[in-house]
Amino acid sequence: MRFFILLSILAPIYCVASGRPQTITDSIPDQWLYSSSYTQSLPCDDEWWKTFNDSKLDSLINLGIDRNYNVAIAMRRIAVARQAQRQVKAGYYPTLGLSAGWNKSRTSRNLTDVTTPANDVSYYSATVDMSWEIDLFGRINSAVAQKKAQWQASRADYVATMISLCSDIASGYIQLRTLQSRLAVAERHLESQGKVLAIARARHEAGLASKLDVAQAATIYYSTEASLPTLHIAIASAINSIATLTGDFPHNIAPALEVKGNIPDYKRLISIGVPVDLIRRRPDMVAAEADIAAAAANVGIAKKDFLPTLSVEGSIGWQAHDAGKWFNSHSLTYNIAPKLSWTIFDGMARNAALASAKENMLISIDNYNQTLLTAVQEVESAMQTYTCTMKSIAYYQKVVAQAEEAFRLSIDLYKQGLSDFTNVADAQMNFLQYSDALTEAEGQAATQLINLYRALGGGWDINRIK
Repeated sequence: MRFFILLSILAPIYCVASGRPQTITDSIPDQWLYSSSYTQSLPCDDEWWKTFNDSKLDSLINLGIDRNYNVAIAMRRIAVARQAQRQVKAGYYPTLGLSAGWNKSRTSRNLTDVTTPANDVSYYSATVDMSWEIDLFGRINSAVAQKKAQWQASRADYVATMISLCSDIASGYIQLRTLQSRLAVAERHLESQGKVLAIARARHEAGLASKLDVAQAATIYYSTEASLPTLHIAIASAINSIATLTGDFPHNIAPALEVKGNIPDYKRLISIGVPVDLIRRRPDMVAAEADIAAAAANVGIAKKDFLPTLSVEGSIGWQAHDAGKWFNSHSLTYNIAPKLSWTIFDGMARNAALASAKENMLISIDNYNQTLLTAVQEVESAMQTYTCTMKSIAYYQKVVAQAEEAFRLSIDLYKQGLSDFTNVADAQMNFLQYSDALTEAEGQAATQLINLYRALGGGWDINRIK
């Protein structure tokens, strides 16, 4: 596979840290091209697991989407981020308060040298208070931008959770079907080995073979039989893992999954390229971009702290000794107090906060660049592994065919007394070994196909998450 890198800066951000410029590096290839004929058709936004044409897999993934607790947690985090954004947006509007009450007071007559009559006062009051910070220099705008970026990051985390869940369920299902297929291979060979053991015993009883032939045949038979419990344990473990991912108990889904099935079809012969946009839609890439936006907004907030703030506070109400005179014009009270405040000196606290915000933004930029490199690596590795696994399957198919032929010829020669049992034993073991390796390779190909979908962020569109 050839890997071309075309330099194209997506969103340069220049900052200075330790005397060197920092920038987002988005130098990723326009597309990857397969040189092999084994290629994969990659859906962009649809449910990729349906390309396996397995109704049980579809049901398991739908069950996981509905019940998995990690998905529920990620969805609630989106709701939390959305409410945090609404909370900050409330700063655009004034804050109003209402108070009402009754007050009774008495002034002492002995407060001065001259005795004065005591003064008793009682009155009813009702007041509407208002405070409003006017976003003169955009501090609230920056705060809203920060919360919006955090909300976008939470959406990306939700998509990442969904992709991980669907991929894990699909991988677990492929593992289950692979183990069941390996069990079927072992059982078929066990049946064949039982027949060979019967042949060796018959020849020994007829005086045509030694006891060694029977012992060798029995060793192979019982060694294969001994491998079956291990496969059964692995199958049960795979079912338990799928149950956890789907938010269910193993005994509820085990009856349906214990029914043996084949490894889903993993072969695609459509020659296509993988466009670069599939990399940029990865949720970790989207989250990394959102983190940069949030960090940049934090820098803006830190800068706004150097500027003055303009606010207006006021109140209007009524006070009267008699509640019936509340709304009399003479009972009206009000207060209006525009306020311009500006911190002149704070011990360099704001400078430190600004420097910290800039460093955090540089961390976000470095994280974006590292995420990009990781994304390219994962896609490239998944493609190479899938392609090489498909080649291995083709080779194993030839090996298994020859191993089966060698086994058939060796047993025919043994029956005729033209070959000793060692050749039969070797042919049996090779046939079983390569048949099992072929089954494992087929499961690995399907798993690598899932990994490729996972690496490309397939299956979920972040723009559909509200």
